[in-house]
Amino acid sequence: MVLKDILSISGESGLFRFIAQGKNAIIIEHLESKKRSSAFASAKVISLDEISVFTEEEDVSLSKVFDLIFDKEKGGPAIDSRSDSDKLKQWFSEVLPEYDRDRVYVSDIKKISQWYNILHELKLLVKEEPEQAETNALTEKETDADEQAVEQKPEKIEAGAKKSAGAKKNEKTANTSGTKSGKKRPVSEAN
Repeated sequence: MVLKDILSISGESGLFRFIAQGKNAIIIEHLESKKRSSAFASAKVISLDEISVFTEEEDVSLSKVFDLIFDKEKGGPAIDSRSDSDKLKQWFSEVLPEYDRDRVYVSDIKKISQWYNILHELKLLVKEEPEQAETNALTEKETDADEQAVEQKPEKIEAGAKKSAGAKKNEKTANTSGTKSGKKRPVSEAN
């Protein structure tokens, strides 16, 4: 699931969406009531994108857990967070069988169920497809390659351009640290 900009604030009920960064606070919007307010530095604000669940081996991101719940419930809502503790544990062991029973408490399972149901009700559960993740990775690589090409263009232009008086002066004082013989070389070759 894509959980970017979805926040939980300690002491506040429900979930919030990040709107903007202020000078001493962030502007947030409550997902259900749509009321906007400020969260100051003293508030404990956590992005759902940064939360993971303890397992026997490797921690699993909350977005992956939401994907597993979505698959288990066939796109429907999760168990009610006010259910009996034993039912919640049983349900969560069906969702994520390898979760660490010593470090994941019933209160954590309740939060996960509650958050999932809020996002489900508001139709904010957007599943990140593997193809989309691959496309995003390729786009980032292409962007990096384009940025590197843009950074290299000025050097190529400078090397092929007619030398001005300043460029001739730079040739005489070029740094020799990169040469084996210690001889000075033109700036266009030093870069």
